[in-house]
Amino acid sequence: MRKRTKGKKFNRKRDQRKAFFKALLRGLVLHNKIKTTESRAKEIQPLIEKFITAANKKDRDDISKRRMLARFFSADLVKKIMTEIAPKYKEKQGGYTRIIKLGQRASDGAKMAIIELIN
Repeated sequence: MRKRTKGKKFNRKRDQRKAFFKALLRGLVLHNKIKTTESRAKEIQPLIEKFITAANKKDRDDISKRRMLARFFSADLVKKIMTEIAPKYKEKQGGYTRIIKLGQRASDGAKMAIIELIN
């Protein structure tokens, strides 16, 4: 029986894929938007939204949220998420990012997109 699979593998092994997602997430947090392929943008969108939601929750203490974020981000990026990014979305309950489709890349025809944090 065919089961639903979650996520794409991007022709990478598990540790390479994790490092690949970390790099994309770091770029998104640093620059507030990145230009990448459409499938990559769709894969990191739920991850960044989960991190921002976790940073917004009041029921958990601050240190546990920071430790959870520290698994993916460096200390300065955790500080940026906790102090700058998450407070902007206190009233929202999701939908912190937007994917804008751009068209095809000239070299290989891959569908391109911009993923950005909504202000």
